[in-house]
Amino acid sequence: MEYAQESLILHRKNKGKIQISNKVPLETMDDLALAYTPGVAEPCLEIVRNPEAVFDLTNRGNTVAVITDGSAVLGLGNIGPEAAIPVMEGKCAIFKRFANIDALPVVLKTNDVEELVRTIYLLSSNYAGINLEDISAPRCFEVEERLRDICSIPVFHDDQHGTAIVAGAALLNALKVVNKKIENIKVVINGAGSAGIAIGKFLLCLGVKHLTLVDRFGIINKGDKNNNSAQEKMAQVTNIDNRVGSLKDALIGSDVFIGVSIGNIVSQEMIRSMNKDAIVFPLANPTPEISREDALKAGAAIVGTGVSNLPNQINNALVFPAIFKGAIDVRAKQITAKMEIAAALALANTVSEKELNALYILPNIFKEGIHQKIAEAVSKAV
Repeated sequence: MEYAQESLILHRKNKGKIQISNKVPLETMDDLALAYTPGVAEPCLEIVRNPEAVFDLTNRGNTVAVITDGSAVLGLGNIGPEAAIPVMEGKCAIFKRFANIDALPVVLKTNDVEELVRTIYLLSSNYAGINLEDISAPRCFEVEERLRDICSIPVFHDDQHGTAIVAGAALLNALKVVNKKIENIKVVINGAGSAGIAIGKFLLCLGVKHLTLVDRFGIINKGDKNNNSAQEKMAQVTNIDNRVGSLKDALIGSDVFIGVSIGNIVSQEMIRSMNKDAIVFPLANPTPEISREDALKAGAAIVGTGVSNLPNQINNALVFPAIFKGAIDVRAKQITAKMEIAAALALANTVSEKELNALYILPNIFKEGIHQKIAEAVSKAV
């Protein structure tokens, strides 16, 4: 299928992908009196008496805001808030389909951290959770951190944590296939923006000891003048061998490559320099760091991808609806590292030992029951 043109036809025909529908009938005067005045006064007064009742008496308890400033959209970059709406609507449709959560796109006409934090905080009383999306690094780190401090509902930047959780689950299962232990492997992540740093932090939580981050200036080291604040923090806990050089240098003798950067920057020669049974996750969209075919020809044992038409797709949609579902069900105030680890383990475990192989390290998003299992694991971890 020609996805680009077919998608354009679909969006134009339907004028988007989501809509609002009523839960209660409005067919008679009695219906109107219950849903609106005079009956509606009583639920209002109940919320005054007990503010937490808002989650039970209104749709706030099942509504998530998907919020962006349009500064880092998919592989499209800084295309602005209006052009980001189709992506945000897509996220909202996924929330509804896989977790039965009502989600609304909110696009903001500012790239200023102070304005973003203040505006999102002021809007937060409408929602049970905030899903931050496609906000460029390093601003995204500060926006999320500050909102987590002041909001009483979960705030989750999916580009960071959703990507990290799915990549972590994929790695756990890939290591089972190649019979390597997580504490012994050497991991290289190329791309030290929001996704790369989040993946790095998460893999450290899962038990990775040898981790190297690389950006366009090369291997990230402590005190490098090119580091931003988030990269400098990561430099303190990564690259324990104090290696220097380029991505090519970093990949020599490594076991795992994860790319969240730009296309066509990894060669077959670089893959051949990795250890035997290498695991390669080139996730740049729309063009990966190295094609699946080239990585396999160069000797990679397992290849994960960022697209749906190839095996082992590493897709945020596998987890973000269920994470919010699990958090909302138990009225969690935050989404913690413990909850994220629980989600990754639950996702990995949805692939049975019998199913697990080099071409199947993650389940298909439509596999029955996986979202419920992840949500339950997140709830238990709260």
